[in-house]
Amino acid sequence: MLFSAAPTLADGCQPVIQNDGVVSAVIDPRTLRLDDGRDVRLAGVEVIAGEAANRQPALAGLIGRRVILRGERDDPDRYGRQTAFIYLGPSAISVQSDLLARGDALVSADVTDKACAAELTAAETTARQARRGTWAELSIVKNAERPGDILARIGQFTIVEGYVRSVRQAGGTIYLNFGPRWTRDFAATISRRILPSFEAAGVVPTSFEHRRVRVRGWVERRGGLRIEVLRVGQIEVAGD
Repeated sequence: MLFSAAPTLADGCQPVIQNDGVVSAVIDPRTLRLDDGRDVRLAGVEVIAGEAANRQPALAGLIGRRVILRGERDDPDRYGRQTAFIYLGPSAISVQSDLLARGDALVSADVTDKACAAELTAAETTARQARRGTWAELSIVKNAERPGDILARIGQFTIVEGYVRSVRQAGGTIYLNFGPRWTRDFAATISRRILPSFEAAGVVPTSFEHRRVRVRGWVERRGGLRIEVLRVGQIEVAGD
């Protein structure tokens, strides 16, 4: 893949500059190694397991090039990796947005900056509508009405789409139920603790009832199959 530096824009996703470096290697589809030994994890994106081997070459065009790292913080994660948005020179478009627009990555929905989250979502939508890259595979989005397909994704980042049959609360958890059997069917869960963030975004969980919804996150088995929604961006009405 060839990455090009676009002209700088006055607004959009432009987090604070952390530092820079020259890319020396691609560790995996989300991780670069710089020539000073630092490993940098691409913020805001995920790659579907099984697609990783095919998507890793997508970053190969960055080897030998100087990149600018931007983000809210530059402290390493528990694996010693710095998480950042990657830019080529004065480019106004992040490498993440380029990957998403080509269908070589998926939005992880864990970005708190609204401008960056909107840019990433728009880039992914472009690829999805054009059936590019990962989106060319019809099975990329799992059907909420087929638990057997989702079962194979336990422990993996997954996008699930389906009709929300009901929204119920049990204790401190709100359940968006996609099927009638809680011990087997898929549900998205929302903790009452994060409801203020939904309210701030103007989103009410009950508004998803009887609508077709797309949820992204890590599949777990807790009774039935679950994706825990930790951020508003993980769930959306599937209108396209």
